[in-house]
Amino acid sequence: MSRATYIRGPAPRVSSGARRPVRCRDRGARRYRKGTSMFKTLRAEIDATMARDPAARSLWEVVLCYPGFQAVQIYRAANWAWRREWYLLGRILSQFGRLVTGIEIHPGAKIGQRLFIDHGMGVVIGETAEIGNDVTLYHDVTLGGVAPSVDSDKQRNSKRHPTLQDFAIVGSGAQILGPITVGRCARVGANAVVTKDVPQETTVVGIPAKPVRSAEHRETPAFVAYGTPTGDLPDPVARTLEGLLDEVQRLRQRVNQLEEGTAGRNRNLGSARPEGAADEEGATTAGKC
Repeated sequence: MSRATYIRGPAPRVSSGARRPVRCRDRGARRYRKGTSMFKTLRAEIDATMARDPAARSLWEVVLCYPGFQAVQIYRAANWAWRREWYLLGRILSQFGRLVTGIEIHPGAKIGQRLFIDHGMGVVIGETAEIGNDVTLYHDVTLGGVAPSVDSDKQRNSKRHPTLQDFAIVGSGAQILGPITVGRCARVGANAVVTKDVPQETTVVGIPAKPVRSAEHRETPAFVAYGTPTGDLPDPVARTLEGLLDEVQRLRQRVNQLEEGTAGRNRNLGSARPEGAADEEGATTAGKC
């Protein structure tokens, strides 16, 4: 049988226990689909960058001038090597990306589609960090662990870094530490330090981070730059102090009411005392030394 007949003709019959030969056409189709999917993913990440940054004016500007986009693509290559247990190659690619972009992403991290890292300098993403789809990070963000450096062998396969679910936004300088979860559509304000789980659709700010806007009070699902709303944002510390002042005011009013009631009862007792009892008390007092 000629080569042309083998490629174009019907598949040869084989026994049930035999392995069916792979056609060149099938192998080529799989490679084509894989390549098409890769370019679709690349284009989707470029479009996501342009959609979230008004300074991006063209596709080539994103590819050539955006370190966040470049770092993510280098991470994809490093992660490909890491998943095949080529650990040294993965770390070399990761360090090359850090040298070129200033963004350090461990090749063992799990990152979804359309991650946008704006500016990017100083971003650190740890080995066991997990990031969902359409997440936005700004510069100087750390997704780090809090486990001590002693006895590292017991920590190698354990979850040490945070998980960011879909559509989360983390402002510049924020530190998210430990194996915690930042919920879907949550917002972490700039310079916040997060050490506890953040519920979905909740905004947290401060050190340590405290919620200032929850899902019940969220008005619109609009994109919030730097994870920090610029409107009438309540201060959690001021809100706590106001609550304490209100409580002190209520206690003061209650004390005044009790004092007025006690004074009134004393006046009533004084007016009800008989005249003879007052004269006898004066005489007894006068007879004492």
